Amino acid sequence: MLVKLETQPVESIDAALTVTLLTPETLASHPKKSVLEQAGFEAKEGQSCMLHEGAEYVAAVTAFEPDAIRDAMAATAKSLSGFAYESAKIAQYGLENAAALVEGIILGSYKYTRYKSDAKPSKLKTFYVAGANYDGSALDTDALKTAVDGAVILATATNFARDLVNTTPDDMVPADLAIIAQDLADANDLGCEIFDEHALEEEKMQAMLMVARASAHKPRMIHLSYVPENPVATVSLVGKGLTYDSGGLSLKPSTSMVTMKMDKAGACAVLGIMKAVSELKLPVAVHGFVGAVENMIGGNAYKPDDVLFARNGKTIEVRNTDAEGRLVLADVLSYAQDNVEADYLFDYATLTGACVVALGPYTTGIMGHSSALKHTIYGAAERAGELVGALPFNPHLKKALKSEIADVSNISNIPYGGAITAAMFLDHFITDGMKEKWMHFDIAGPAYTESGWGVNPHGGTGAGVRTTVALLRTLAEK
Repeated sequence: MLVKLETQPVESIDAALTVTLLTPETLASHPKKSVLEQAGFEAKEGQSCMLHEGAEYVAAVTAFEPDAIRDAMAATAKSLSGFAYESAKIAQYGLENAAALVEGIILGSYKYTRYKSDAKPSKLKTFYVAGANYDGSALDTDALKTAVDGAVILATATNFARDLVNTTPDDMVPADLAIIAQDLADANDLGCEIFDEHALEEEKMQAMLMVARASAHKPRMIHLSYVPENPVATVSLVGKGLTYDSGGLSLKPSTSMVTMKMDKAGACAVLGIMKAVSELKLPVAVHGFVGAVENMIGGNAYKPDDVLFARNGKTIEVRNTDAEGRLVLADVLSYAQDNVEADYLFDYATLTGACVVALGPYTTGIMGHSSALKHTIYGAAERAGELVGALPFNPHLKKALKSEIADVSNISNIPYGGAITAAMFLDHFITDGMKEKWMHFDIAGPAYTESGWGVNPHGGTGAGVRTTVALLRTLAEK
């Protein structure tokens, strides 16, 4: 769907349908208040009403603030896809809400139809957003254009990540993910290096290679780079790219395998962030690293009881081959730190079901050593309209990763605190100089949903893209 900013007030825009947002307070002065009330519309959260006579769609918001407007516009865009109107228009509800309004339209209109033989595209092709507020008050045109253009870029990048997550395992093996990364680099003038299995062997990335060994599809490591002139900071992003995870010899139950195309969501988030950052032209150098691997079973699969040698020289006792993402991240984190002198290091992974148990399906778990960095991430997530929750490290849980035969075990020896112990495993591969600059994002909960919520439809959500872009903007201003 095309979202187009028009400089004039909404009344002057030629469109087939008008969309109006109403709070309980503004409902009182709406000219069709009595008709809406007859239809049962009271401007309560989640309510909407289609007035075909007059071609007006009314949606309720609790308040004119970003989260409420973003969610209301997502629901509106989804509803309007079922009507025959080819164009719609809406006024602004304050400059501070302009970006959220546009994000809601684009995120809410998302549909993944690649595998539908009878896909019916929405008839709604263009959504016009006005250059003035609903009450007729004027807005700064340049500031409004900046907000709208940025929102289009960010929401489109999020949908790009969603597409990658939703692509089936057979159509997205590690080599395919590498091709997509190269195409993104070519289109957005990014640096791109692709490492095949031979290059990974030269880098002594045995942990990553062992996870991939039983697959017919060879692993890839991807390094994308965006380096503007005189960057104010340098940030490295690392994404878990398990294009499919069977659990290996520690085989998952069949019902748990159905959604495992989503185990590449961390990698997809990194690619989406790289797309957004390069198009927004942020003054921050960003390096995106992806470990793309398929974890399968076979006669040459790595096994529980194996001891692996990670790139940084540490040895890892394998007690469960379904704790494979952390093995891939261990090697990629090591490579990223040795090859880019970054001010910050963030990794993204659908790492543990334990994080979903701890925080629920809507919230990303953040773990690391720096309280100040966690506080900054909280603010970025709030502005982006995503949810994060911090889980604390503690020395008692660290002991649960002790191995009698290697430096560290890949799983805890106790059944509790699994999200934290997974992050504490990764901490073994963070250098002392980066401890306070690193944060782990466990996106296992919000990265994929089988029942839509907020701006998220069924499937991949693009979790992490919007929060990280907001975070990078914050870092650029420091």
